Amino acid sequence: MHVRFLAPGARLDQLAALPAEEAEHLVRVLRLRAGAEVTVFDGRGHEYLAVVESVGHTGVSVRPIARREAAPEPSVHLTVALGITKGDRMDAAVRDAAMLGASIVQPVATSRSEATLAALARGKRVERWRRIAISSVKQCGRAVVPEVRDALALSDYLARESADLRLLLLEPRAEGSPTLAGASKPQSAALLIGPEGGWTADEIKAACRAGFHTMTLGQRTLRADAVPVAAISVLQFIWGDL
Repeated sequence: MHVRFLAPGARLDQLAALPAEEAEHLVRVLRLRAGAEVTVFDGRGHEYLAVVESVGHTGVSVRPIARREAAPEPSVHLTVALGITKGDRMDAAVRDAAMLGASIVQPVATSRSEATLAALARGKRVERWRRIAISSVKQCGRAVVPEVRDALALSDYLARESADLRLLLLEPRAEGSPTLAGASKPQSAALLIGPEGGWTADEIKAACRAGFHTMTLGQRTLRADAVPVAAISVLQFIWGDL
């Protein structure tokens, strides 16, 4: 199997430059040279067998020579809104959402998120999560890179979300909340997942006013960073997207 690289703007039989980080990985880590065969994808669903055309101080160029069938994308356009969690747990959540086919990853600052929007900006955390999403897509075989959006306060996110189906995950056995098994198939969906400690009562009320339906994942309490992979997998099974 050929090594995969992101090459935005790649076109059949036309030279394409690899982004700086991709070029560095090809040259310094894999030590590939001109003439090597690789797989490139443009991040929008197109994938190609390509040949490394040139390797130099100014970068790496590749030439796509044949189309390849990319892994199919899910039929439901899914936004995964993640309450910002501690440390590297958010890294894992972004990685898994990208791997499982999310179209958009939206970091959300909540009452129980330890990191503020200002702290995220200073630490360039969103840029890191975008790199993680690209790496995850390269590994799993997707040819589409999900959009990792700038972090928002929960109130701003709720005001902007317009997906056909909007789901708010609550803790196990939440009163009056069905399980994900009851979710019907929409054209677009938003899945809002809380941080450690879950949601406050006011946040739940605000989400419900914004058109979100409360649901639970089952009878067990999962780690915050494990919830995205479990919830997305359940939804994709229900919707026939696995």
